Amino acid sequence: MASVGATPGRTPQGPGPREASASFPSPAPVPEPREAEEEDEEEPAEIHLCVLWSSGYLGIAYYDTSDSTIYFMPDAPDHESLQLLQRGLEISKQRLLSGNYSFIPDSMTATEKILFLSSIIPFDCLLTVRALGGLLKFLGRRRIGVELEDYNVSIPILGFKKFALTHLVSIDQDTYSVLQIFKSEPHPSVYKVASGLKEGLSLFGILNRCRCKWGEKLLRLWFTRPTQDLEELNSRLDVIQFFLLPQNLDMAQMLHRLLGHIKNVPLILKRMKLSHTKVSDWQVLYKTVYSALGLRDACRSLPQSIQLFRDIAQEFSDDLHHIASLIGKVVDFEGSLAENRFTVLPNIDPEIDEKKRRLTGLPSFLTEVARKELENLDPRIPSCSVIYIPLIGFLLCIPRLPSMVETSDFEIEGLDFMFLSEEKLHYRSARTKELDALLGDLHCDIRDQETLLMYQLQCQVLARAAVLTQVLDLASRLDVLLALASAARDYGYSRPRYSPRLLGVRIQNGRHPLMELCARTFVPNSAECGGYKGRVKVITGPNSSGKSIYLKQVGLITFMALVGSFVPAEEAEIGAVDAIFTRIHSCESISLGLSTFMIDLNQQVAKAVNNATERSLVLIDEFGKGTNTMDGLALLAAVIRHWLALGPTCPHIFVATNFLSLIQLQLLPQGPLVQYLTMETCEDGNDLVFFYQVCEGVANASHASHTAAQAGLPEKLVARGKEVSDLICSGKPIKPVKELLKEKQMENCQMLVDKFLKLDLEDPSLDLDIFMRQEVLPAAATVL
Repeated sequence: MASVGATPGRTPQGPGPREASASFPSPAPVPEPREAEEEDEEEPAEIHLCVLWSSGYLGIAYYDTSDSTIYFMPDAPDHESLQLLQRGLEISKQRLLSGNYSFIPDSMTATEKILFLSSIIPFDCLLTVRALGGLLKFLGRRRIGVELEDYNVSIPILGFKKFALTHLVSIDQDTYSVLQIFKSEPHPSVYKVASGLKEGLSLFGILNRCRCKWGEKLLRLWFTRPTQDLEELNSRLDVIQFFLLPQNLDMAQMLHRLLGHIKNVPLILKRMKLSHTKVSDWQVLYKTVYSALGLRDACRSLPQSIQLFRDIAQEFSDDLHHIASLIGKVVDFEGSLAENRFTVLPNIDPEIDEKKRRLTGLPSFLTEVARKELENLDPRIPSCSVIYIPLIGFLLCIPRLPSMVETSDFEIEGLDFMFLSEEKLHYRSARTKELDALLGDLHCDIRDQETLLMYQLQCQVLARAAVLTQVLDLASRLDVLLALASAARDYGYSRPRYSPRLLGVRIQNGRHPLMELCARTFVPNSAECGGYKGRVKVITGPNSSGKSIYLKQVGLITFMALVGSFVPAEEAEIGAVDAIFTRIHSCESISLGLSTFMIDLNQQVAKAVNNATERSLVLIDEFGKGTNTMDGLALLAAVIRHWLALGPTCPHIFVATNFLSLIQLQLLPQGPLVQYLTMETCEDGNDLVFFYQVCEGVANASHASHTAAQAGLPEKLVARGKEVSDLICSGKPIKPVKELLKEKQMENCQMLVDKFLKLDLEDPSLDLDIFMRQEVLPAAATVL
């Protein structure tokens, strides 16, 4: 997604001692609710998309139920003539302008509303307007999110946001899987089996140190949308580099703590729009706003040359302070928790205070009323009480006497019988009726008036929803960059450089970000694929020597640079990369109905052959091994030769293979485009020592026997396999093993002897001719 970046070419500096020690506001004490800090269980988010395409122009709009926001993309043009259908355009404009949006103040006139929406929505983008109109009509018909509400309740729309699909790097799902950028696995907790999966060992897993949910969501979005926008990438790296400075560590930790209080504001605003606000929502919103004010004051003390700090300092307006002040002065958090509903503090509404005072003094007053009522009752009645029941009013409560058996026995002169409950009779008397008329239904009156105040407070918050949305956007961005800075500090990552003129990548002593965490020692390797020479790198070497790790390492470092992260390398220079294609692991699936080799060809290699450009990075590992050896070798050579025939427009290709015949038979043309690399090894007697270091050259053997021995195969099998391999390579005939033949002959002789010993010559039914033909002669053939 395109966004405004920091000024390029400036190095961020740390704040001075006075700036670093600036004080920040702390929220007033708020009682900790049992569930205020826990995120509510949310329904799965839904995306409702409307797309229009005409004459090469594309208009897109979609509604995200997770934040109740409509996203739109301005018309994406091509160079063809535009011939739009005019039908529906005016209707769409009217539907947009007549919508009920909570972020637009009610005080605006119709003209002001049009001007306000024109500043957000590009009405000159005709396809976008029609897509927005179609989306609004669909949402209105389906009533997304308000299916069970009254028909006059409109769809909650908290804002319009623009997005763009420019400068994106193409990466398919197979690449995300084989590079372990994302990796989901079942959650081990029995309480979360139904909720699905958790993130396993993956690049996203080790870099995700976000403190708020929306930061994690934004990090995942950046991972799914790597970009070529250098201004945006450098703006991200500027923030990371600033927080990596030793003098800024305390500031980073403080900001991280504040970000932990940024909660799910869109969900709260959606509930306010639908009048479903909970007590915990007010507490969460109160802490979120105060934390946002702390972030604003902190960023005002940081260098304003960095775009993100400047945006936070400017966009976090005084509306936040107004919201926090209103909530703090109006909401009685302790009372709300005690009564599990919205209550207000004293001195907000004199009428409410008076009614609460009356309600508080009721017990002693009602005791006195009950004493007077008892004086007028039958002497057989030992006691009575006057109680108050909301929605019913004041009642006289009398214990049931033994003589009161039938319903007719409940009648008492001067009292109106109401009901029997728990062996107590409830009546209306003249005094209770007088209390109803004098005091009324206090509890419901108080509740109604406080609900009205809550509605007024909600309107004040919703009128300032735009600044809360801005808080979430900028805070989540800061959260992501702090997380990437923390990972870069712990893992020793360095800042990559971007060179638009370089077609490819140059990596000095790069490391695999996941493997280095799992291995006790990791050997770094360099890679260079920029320029005209060595665009196709053929890597050979023994099994388990590190070829696949090297390929993935190059892909991961390139990917990390394209999302704006520091990378695991001493130096990295990233050129104009527009796509990353891989064929590393076979993605098998029964549902596809395709063989493993067909998947390799159709979904992986064919995709790279048909779509890779001179700026694409292609990683191929062991392609061709899923079929006949000669056919697989021929296909691999044909694919590489196809790319080599492109000359200077050949993609940047890394091919790891154990097909040594590819080089020995000279199946590839000689020239500067091809470079042969191998993984350095050393034979120490019968042992093979791996150095895991890439160097120029070609492996002379695959050393499969060494790998087989490490896998635990018997020594005899390994030795025999090596012997057969050597015979095949030398063109000599393969002969059976004499020792094995002798052992087999001895076994057959023993079996024949056993058959003779078991023979009963005195058995009259024995036919020696049949025995010799069926038992002896076949066994003798195997012995001789």
